[in-house]
Amino acid sequence: MTAPLLGAWSPALSVSVVIPARGGQDKLDLTLAALAAQTYPEHLMEVLVVDDGSDPPIRLPEIRPFNTRLVRVRDGWGISNAVNTGAKAADGEIIQRLDSDMVACREHIEALARWHHETDYLVTIGMKKFVDAPPVTPEQVFLAGHLGELFDLETAVASSTEATIAKTDGLRKSRNPYHVCTGPTFALPREVFHAVGGLDPTVARGEDTEFSYRLAMHGVVFVPDMDAQAVHLGLPSQHRDRERAVRAVEPFLAHRIPLRRDLRKDRGRRWLVPYVEVVLDVSGASETSVRQAVAAALDGKVQDVVVTLVGPWSRLADGRRHSLSDPDFELRLLRDLFAHDERIRLIDEPAPTPAPIPFRYRGPVDVPLHRATLERMIESVQKDLTGVLVVNLPDGRTARLERTSALGRAMLLTGAGDDVDEVIAATHGVRHEPPDRFWPKPAQPDPVTIPAPKAAVQVPSDPPEKTLLRRLKSALRPN
Repeated sequence: MTAPLLGAWSPALSVSVVIPARGGQDKLDLTLAALAAQTYPEHLMEVLVVDDGSDPPIRLPEIRPFNTRLVRVRDGWGISNAVNTGAKAADGEIIQRLDSDMVACREHIEALARWHHETDYLVTIGMKKFVDAPPVTPEQVFLAGHLGELFDLETAVASSTEATIAKTDGLRKSRNPYHVCTGPTFALPREVFHAVGGLDPTVARGEDTEFSYRLAMHGVVFVPDMDAQAVHLGLPSQHRDRERAVRAVEPFLAHRIPLRRDLRKDRGRRWLVPYVEVVLDVSGASETSVRQAVAAALDGKVQDVVVTLVGPWSRLADGRRHSLSDPDFELRLLRDLFAHDERIRLIDEPAPTPAPIPFRYRGPVDVPLHRATLERMIESVQKDLTGVLVVNLPDGRTARLERTSALGRAMLLTGAGDDVDEVIAATHGVRHEPPDRFWPKPAQPDPVTIPAPKAAVQVPSDPPEKTLLRRLKSALRPN
């Protein structure tokens, strides 16, 4: 996929630039001055400055884009809440997230928006460098042809984002491209923003990373654009106290991003978002087979799981009935057995994807998982980022491990009646394998060799002459 050249195309989509702000009026004035000079058509761009309880309140400066609105936060607080407030008030087809202490180059909005005219499942990422804020005025920012006229870019602190993008061939070789979409400049379709639920206001640190992870599970493609340059006025908080900043973000990411296995080393813990969902259809299954299947799923080497039992649970009425003659006796028994275990969910129909859980296993309920099954299936798909691993069982049935991001991409690309696996085969790959590695046979004990009995030790008898001599001595011995 290629995007049109800057200045050589005709934009058609409207863009809403959402800027959360709390204080920092002087820096915000520079941000708005840069946006007023953008090459993107002004009739297709609106700017929403979201005042997150500033004291004194934010005011709109004289130099600002033609269509700029000030939105006051009425409920809640924090960056995530402010961004969500702005997105709800936005009219644009594209949501552009920008911080209130950033100065974007003149082509910034155009560079990121042009990709969204090609397809509707992208998240475009802008570049940024950190600079000490020089004594520049909004007028100077508005008139500048490029950022180098205002800031010393040679001494600017480069973002780790650009290094990662270069190292991974523009994210094409990145295993987890959401890592670089950490704000404060990215753009995405408004429908996608709302489809994943916006930013999480309960995440106080790392909110952009957590949001980007959910976008990845939704199936989006992350596209960095080196032409979308910007400077961040001031060094990031990590430079002031890196150790404390890392510790502050760890619990939020550990609970919400299961792929961060390095953050989930505490044994026996339960996490907000599990690593694997095990889906079992229990319609018509016996109590014994369901209990065995659930026990096997929860007692494997991969403990970070949730079990979903699919069945007609909604038909179980709670009215008066005779318990022992209940036609739904078996189904009700299963519900009563598992309803209060937080690791087990009872649903009538499985969701199209398990997002934000990164993996989903589906297999016959009467084929319990081996302790190593999930671990080995995940190892297999992680080697080449396969979308679906299908294990062909001996009786002709199958078990499968699905990658949520691949399912999400297929949902974005398919229509009614389309074969999801065919799409995944084209985007991520579908692999079939035999069951031996995933359901290993019990190890056979070494054969026991019973040694042959030792021959009895023969005590040699005395020769006849010695025997006769002993008799004579005994006869001649005095009594």
